[in-house]
Amino acid sequence: MRGVPETDKERYERNFADLLQELRVAQTGVQILFAFLMTLPFSSGFDKVNAFQKDVYIIALLAAAAAAATLIAPVAYHRVLFQRGRKAELVRSAHRMASLGLAFMLVAMVSAVLLITDFILDRWLALLLSGITAVWFLLLWLILPLLRRDDRDDSEVEDVPTAG
Repeated sequence: MRGVPETDKERYERNFADLLQELRVAQTGVQILFAFLMTLPFSSGFDKVNAFQKDVYIIALLAAAAAAATLIAPVAYHRVLFQRGRKAELVRSAHRMASLGLAFMLVAMVSAVLLITDFILDRWLALLLSGITAVWFLLLWLILPLLRRDDRDDSEVEDVPTAG
């Protein structure tokens, strides 16, 4: 779209379409994790987990459920606001929901890593590996994108607006 200015409506439509594509990837990942976590208590060996591991399991399960809810929420939000001329509000809200969903997904992933590594390794090593996992996710999902914000080519069309 370089060289051709887009209207606000076109930008909101493009932003929402981009966001839906991103959500498809995130939703698939969180749904697989959530399904795995939901079946775990019914598998053999789960009765051998200790109290710490049960607590970590509950955190992982609830974080995965919260991630699923917030990553799917923009679709429900769209249904409610469909054809009401509120695309700008929808895009801003969906952006916030997707960001919150990714935060819950990070907690769920790190908790799942902690649960599994604590089950098979010493606690200190499980905590270390889970900490490294958290740092890795934060680096890829937050720190590197934030560092690139100022590298943006001025000819790019601005994405999700920050103004109300």
